[in-house]
Amino acid sequence: MHSITVQNNKKRYLAYNNFRKKIFSINSPKDSQIILHMLPWLVNVNKSSVPGYIKDLKKPFYVFGLGTDREFIKQELLFKKLFNIKEERSLLNFQNRGPEIQGIYTIGSAGTASQTSHSDCDIWICIDKNDYDDNALQYLSEKINLIKDWLDSKLKIPVYFFITDVNDIRNCNFGKLDYESSGSTQKNVLKEEFYRTSILISGKIPFWWVCYDGDADVDYEQELSLNFRSDYGEPDFIDLGNLEAVNQDEYFGASVWQYNKSLTHPLKSIIKMLQLKMFLESPKEELLCHKLRRLVLEGKNKDDFPDPSVFAMNAVLDYYHENTCKENFEHIKKFFYLRFDLKLLSKTQTIKEEMVGDLFKKYKIDRSEIYRLNEFASWKLQEHINLGKLMFRFLIEIYNDIVRIQKGKARAMAPQELTILGRKLSSSLVNKEYKVPVFQIPVENIKLPVLTFSNDRKTWKVNSSDSPSSPFIANENVINCIAYIVWNGIYDPAQIRMLPNQTQVTIQEIINLGRKIRDVFGSYDITGVHFGNFLEEEKITKILFVFSFENVRMNMDVSDFCVIYKNNWEEMFVRRFPSVEKMKIFFAKVHKTSRDMEKYFYVQRNNVYYEKLIERTKNMVTQMLAGI
Repeated sequence: MHSITVQNNKKRYLAYNNFRKKIFSINSPKDSQIILHMLPWLVNVNKSSVPGYIKDLKKPFYVFGLGTDREFIKQELLFKKLFNIKEERSLLNFQNRGPEIQGIYTIGSAGTASQTSHSDCDIWICIDKNDYDDNALQYLSEKINLIKDWLDSKLKIPVYFFITDVNDIRNCNFGKLDYESSGSTQKNVLKEEFYRTSILISGKIPFWWVCYDGDADVDYEQELSLNFRSDYGEPDFIDLGNLEAVNQDEYFGASVWQYNKSLTHPLKSIIKMLQLKMFLESPKEELLCHKLRRLVLEGKNKDDFPDPSVFAMNAVLDYYHENTCKENFEHIKKFFYLRFDLKLLSKTQTIKEEMVGDLFKKYKIDRSEIYRLNEFASWKLQEHINLGKLMFRFLIEIYNDIVRIQKGKARAMAPQELTILGRKLSSSLVNKEYKVPVFQIPVENIKLPVLTFSNDRKTWKVNSSDSPSSPFIANENVINCIAYIVWNGIYDPAQIRMLPNQTQVTIQEIINLGRKIRDVFGSYDITGVHFGNFLEEEKITKILFVFSFENVRMNMDVSDFCVIYKNNWEEMFVRRFPSVEKMKIFFAKVHKTSRDMEKYFYVQRNNVYYEKLIERTKNMVTQMLAGI
């Protein structure tokens, strides 16, 4: 491969990278400026008034190439003004610099048409760990954490950092359980995503991007060796390894973990699963990152570049237009439309609508359906739940197809990971006695309806203002109803109502108990559970004792016992006991595995013996557990 070809590829890549930065700037005007321009400077500078300051750091870290960027030099004047720094000289000390940071990159939806107001920004800090001793690695980790804390207070977009070793990336060693998906199953799948979606914020250009010749086959290792040893070789390339193909077992492992992620992010995960299934069904298909690189580097128009997300969406729609039934294909188009948060036919059109316009002329969605999808944020709660059910059925169908294609090749996954996956799926899907069920909602932060409690002497019902004709949930125990809406994240005290009834339960007590349940347990969030929990046996971690909630007595008698508890697998249960003896039997079964559970108590405040009753019940529970 001629050196001129490498130089032309480099220029084309940098122009494409600037195009991606421009999209990021349009999507997130304020946040992108801090991430794309200030972040490398924060990493490079070590001064007490600047976020990320490490007192004992003698030699500041050095982000490759930062001081040679003229645009950055102009930006530094603004940074110093922001942090009230009067020094005229640059704060980048190249004479006394510490270990090098070879590159800072985004990976994922940032700077693409699929970036939405709910997207996060994953950032890789690439280093060669051979250049770092233990102290330097510790300081770098501390610095990145301090910078993240400051960014969290300034940015709308959540930012997550991953300090990655170039040798690990080269060898596709992405760890086991510490990334958003299991590293042992991702391997080349994750590298393909990196090459296809990354933005170079600052540092070295991945050599893979320039190692391409449209007129001839190229030997990556040979070209790499020539570039780094010859006179025309440049130091501003980084070797993150070649990528020829992805093993089918890796696609299978990645799809299984996407299924796992779909438990909390179904809209995002279903798109990735469709893509992974496409590659499993077409093992000889050229990788998307290869196709994208060819389009970028062979493009004739200096300002015309493909968007990675639109490019991938086009490939997926092309495939499923020919390889699935019409009904499923209509669903897939709508999933993409909602995932990209598009607003076609609206008065205000953004660059996102411009980039996908031709694609949805090719694969049309009915105008009436577009108008309905445009109102997605205002959909009724039940409509969101129904879409979540549809997506989940779709995901299960995709997963079953993937398993059939693979024919038992799950051996690529570590046994531990299969155990974790199985128990996580069980937490969301499997019905158990006394368990509070969960439902899937496609997106977060939906508009919540008014929820009205009522009682017909036998059953408590909760009706939604969205669909008042049928109850949202019904149970003979009002505590089950309260726990259900809290656990599923739709509890809002301002939106709670109650119809007159003959029980002693008041609306204020419903609100109070809802707050208590939320304070103790939060809402269902399987992503917040440490993976290691699923390798342990099931045990109760938190329990809330609720006494005489429905049968209020203005004396010291306790006549009604209810316990709400959560286990280490993120499952909530509600049990009601008619007597202390019945409750003792229950705790005799669970006490050995759950000795360290956190205990909380709730008694209605309108009971005149509230303080004494709380103490009495605490003592009773303590004595009961001690006697087991």
